[in-house]
Amino acid sequence: MEKLISRVFIAKVDELPKNLGKRVYVGDGNLELAVFKLANGDIRAIENRCPHKAGVLSEGMVSGEYVFCPMHDWKISVVDGKAQGPDVGCVKTFKVAVEDGEVYVLLGEAEEASLPSECSHS
Repeated sequence: MEKLISRVFIAKVDELPKNLGKRVYVGDGNLELAVFKLANGDIRAIENRCPHKAGVLSEGMVSGEYVFCPMHDWKISVVDGKAQGPDVGCVKTFKVAVEDGEVYVLLGEAEEASLPSECSHS
């Protein structure tokens, strides 16, 4: 079976401040992402809700490849979506593509594989 993946424009690279999050609604607004441009220039997109108490991750502090939830300071990797110990849980991660200064999130069947089976929302 062929996988259908769609590219959705989310921002221009120069609109994303380094080490700060941006809240982005995708599609019909049911999907809310936190988009980050890291200090090294990498752009990452994750689900915008902390697995602990649904804190808004786009409002969290960024350090390296981690965002700290503004509610209870959970440390979440923006690379794989996993909460760092001793906390447990994870958020979905989404692949992004950058072309001609524009950032796109890649959606479709591929996004279902972005949440490791060992992770659970509490």
